[in-house]
Amino acid sequence: MSDTSIPTPIETGEAYIESLRNRNLKIFYRGEQISDPVDHPVIRPSINAVAATYDIAQTHPELALTNSPFTGNPVNRFLHIATSQSDLVQQNKMQRKLGQLTGTCFQRCVGMDALNALFSVTYEIDEKEGTNYHQRLSAFIKLTQEANLVIGGAMTDVKGDRSKAPHEQSDPDLFVRIVKRDESGVWISGAKAHQTGCLNSHWLVVMPTMRLGLHDKDYAIVGAIPVDAPGITYIYGRQSCDLRSLEEGSIDEGNAQFGGQEAMLVFEDVFIPWERVFMDGEHEFASMLVERFTCYHRRSYVCKSGVGDVLIGAAATVADYNGVPKASHIRDKLVEMTHLNETIYATGIASSFQSHETKSGCFLNDDMIANVCKHHVTKIPFEISRLAQDLAGGLMVTMPSEADLESPEIGHLIEKFLKARDDVPTRDRMKILRLIENMTLGRNAVGYLTESMHGAGSPQAQRIQIGRQMQLDEKMTLAKDLANIKMDQSKSVHTKQYLDRVFRPESPID
Repeated sequence: MSDTSIPTPIETGEAYIESLRNRNLKIFYRGEQISDPVDHPVIRPSINAVAATYDIAQTHPELALTNSPFTGNPVNRFLHIATSQSDLVQQNKMQRKLGQLTGTCFQRCVGMDALNALFSVTYEIDEKEGTNYHQRLSAFIKLTQEANLVIGGAMTDVKGDRSKAPHEQSDPDLFVRIVKRDESGVWISGAKAHQTGCLNSHWLVVMPTMRLGLHDKDYAIVGAIPVDAPGITYIYGRQSCDLRSLEEGSIDEGNAQFGGQEAMLVFEDVFIPWERVFMDGEHEFASMLVERFTCYHRRSYVCKSGVGDVLIGAAATVADYNGVPKASHIRDKLVEMTHLNETIYATGIASSFQSHETKSGCFLNDDMIANVCKHHVTKIPFEISRLAQDLAGGLMVTMPSEADLESPEIGHLIEKFLKARDDVPTRDRMKILRLIENMTLGRNAVGYLTESMHGAGSPQAQRIQIGRQMQLDEKMTLAKDLANIKMDQSKSVHTKQYLDRVFRPESPID
């Protein structure tokens, strides 16, 4: 896709879907090349989920739109650079609403968080090195806003031997790297693993995946690439129960309309012109970029509270269909699910509210609370899923198929023996059970469970960050002060600085 491939802004989900047609993409799914993914039954639900991020701007503009300082016009928040605490909080509210509307991963948070992280990091690279990355990035952001495009972030390298740095790997392509430079730009090779929504994007922003050393300079590359650039191969990832999308009917899919998407990207001498390069060898800034991106992205997991709302609703519905909505143990489990779900949302919102302005003018949320949010997400969706399965009962995974329900020979038996409440159609009971299966075991368990575990870093990554920031010395000083234990005056000064940082005055949220 060239800069002028989409001459008018994309405004609706339908227009977005049309923008993905007739692109020259090299895509493989189950060993076969796919000519056009838009109408592929396995891929289309993920495209519908991204389309919802456009439609919400029509139905809930107060959540999804804001004014852009780049264009002076309204812009989708997924393309906006946060310039206030309110911007970050509104992002979270939008993310929860989209989780409620789709029941899955809607795939645009990575791009949003990448642009915001890069905005401040490129500013600080330029400040130190005298480069012009920030100007290039700002021009790119303006381009994407004017056309209202989808940006995919590509950070996770395949990594190879985890005990070795990128330059130490026996195969240098196990981390994405620059293989050639000239006056026109750079060429990259390597691969990025399980990239969310990559096929459904218009542009990819490639970033380093970890802290880099002096000998890893060729791996310190950030650049924007059209999704249909020559040299990229997409290998579509399998999802549990994905072949149900190829069957007739819609009940057995659980959520036939919406789904997530992950694929492996293989780069073979892919060209990036200089105007789309935002880091080239500044290895010492790789860790800053990764940390700021994960700071944004870990609080973006408030989207799981929206998905959790759907699962709680499904669990309550199946209890109602079974005729036991008021049983005390049922209510208690629904209360526990709600309590857990709101914990995710509360920590994400708190991280956004306790944000601060960077040198670039972009606001960055609180890192400690972002890591607490994401660490909750590595656990809570699994417990909510367990409770949903508890309320659903074993029929969720032993139920006959929709084909059996439609069978002239045995359909009446399904209708008769899978009946619960007299006034609830058997078909409806089957539908809600399949939705719970879809979200806790099937296709959308990828986004709700495994992605919650490993997305934006596995649990240990958050524990490391929390450990780095827990400031035990300052907290020990607080305790010693109350216990009237004599201590160094310098430690008292440090404690005051700590308290000032934690309780800094915040401006009100609009």
